[in-house]
Amino acid sequence: MKIDMAFTAEITKDNNSGWTCVVWPESGGFFGTGKPVKVSGMVDHHQFQATFLPIGNGRHILPLRAAIIAAIRKQVGDKVEVHLEERL
Repeated sequence: MKIDMAFTAEITKDNNSGWTCVVWPESGGFFGTGKPVKVSGMVDHHQFQATFLPIGNGRHILPLRAAIIAAIRKQVGDKVEVHLEERL
């Protein structure tokens, strides 16, 4: 299903998994679920495909693979623009 949603978030490390990720506080309301959601889109103009993982209270994290981090040349603490294009 095609979607068109953009948000800005800070790159962080998840406390439980240690993954580099971004947190989207409004994700549960947007997706209408507290379950994992597969998406594709862009992070700072670099294409990605990943799964938003629920962390409770209507929030999800979007893990960022090392290849994406390297391509966008950003690190933990930097802000990124996430543009979601499709729910898979």
